[in-house]
Amino acid sequence: MNIDIGIHEKHRAEIAEGLSKLLADTYSLYLKTHNFHWNVTGPMFQTLHLMFETQYNELALAVDLIAERIRALGFPAPGTYAEFSRLSSIPETPGVPKAQDMIVLLVEGQEAVVRTARSIFPVVEQAHDEATADLLTQRMQLHEKTAWMLRSLLEH
Repeated sequence: MNIDIGIHEKHRAEIAEGLSKLLADTYSLYLKTHNFHWNVTGPMFQTLHLMFETQYNELALAVDLIAERIRALGFPAPGTYAEFSRLSSIPETPGVPKAQDMIVLLVEGQEAVVRTARSIFPVVEQAHDEATADLLTQRMQLHEKTAWMLRSLLEH
């Protein structure tokens, strides 16, 4: 059945492509954060273990919202490690970094998600896709705040 939500198919496809990258970044950050939650050690263990848990739980909910928006636009959402690896701007972290390095890597991941979300706005605005704009705005606010909180842990 044709989709007639007031957004031209070309724009829906471009937005879905951008959201697929956002989904891949969000999932990659989720996996990295969950990994660090499991493997953090040191004097900040309790603080970081709990903070990372809060963050990965939020990211787990976010991937669903992003994937559902892609589907609402009429396109399949990526859902494999291979697709996420190809689409994501967030590199995997080999081994188990020190707690301080985990924080830095997560700041970089949070900021990468913000950049990806921001990159979708031109086509979203051109298409007058307020629903996606709202989703992007909420995601950007949350990731910017989380990056700030993580950076605060690096202050001496």
